[in-house]
Amino acid sequence: MYTPPAFREDDPAILRRIMRETRLATLVTATVEGLMATPLPLFLDESEGEHGVLYGHLAKANAQWRTPVVGEALVLFSGVDAYITPSWYAAKVEHGKVVPTWNYEAVHAYGSAEFFDDPARLLGAVTRLTELHEQARALPWVVGDAPEAFIAAQLKGIVGVRLPISRIEGKRKMSQNRSEADRAGVATGLAGSERPTERQVAGMIPTQRD
Repeated sequence: MYTPPAFREDDPAILRRIMRETRLATLVTATVEGLMATPLPLFLDESEGEHGVLYGHLAKANAQWRTPVVGEALVLFSGVDAYITPSWYAAKVEHGKVVPTWNYEAVHAYGSAEFFDDPARLLGAVTRLTELHEQARALPWVVGDAPEAFIAAQLKGIVGVRLPISRIEGKRKMSQNRSEADRAGVATGLAGSERPTERQVAGMIPTQRD
């Protein structure tokens, strides 16, 4: 990922926050048949390894897990993002030498993907993933709410994926390269947006240049 120094993010806490908040990641593998990609909900087990381990599952009918991988796999996590109009820059009034851009967060996690179909491991991964996304509900659905035989049948249709993260790249482009006046204009403009994610980005604009 191209990352100018001003936008590089190495703080593990921030990287993990972006990964946790990305509800649907993308698993990319290079194969002899070309690139293959699958959107997947994943969870990060931070207790395993230096950078943590990602878990999820694919449909058994998905050819990606059966196609030999060349090198490491890549998981893409896209955080919040917002279009930035040059009309918000103080520099537009000063000299007009401004263009549109985009502010965003992104994490790229690399590692060797392991696929598994052991029923007990699959059930454990599915249960943890379900608990993660149901925990905020007033009446969370749990895997045990469905008949045991039904769940066993469903597990036969999926394959688990485990990816120990070997290296990780983070990028947070939040107008850090602009002047204080330009950043203030961007924050004010985004704060008035109808899009919740753009209002969230407004709160991430630094008030002072690092």
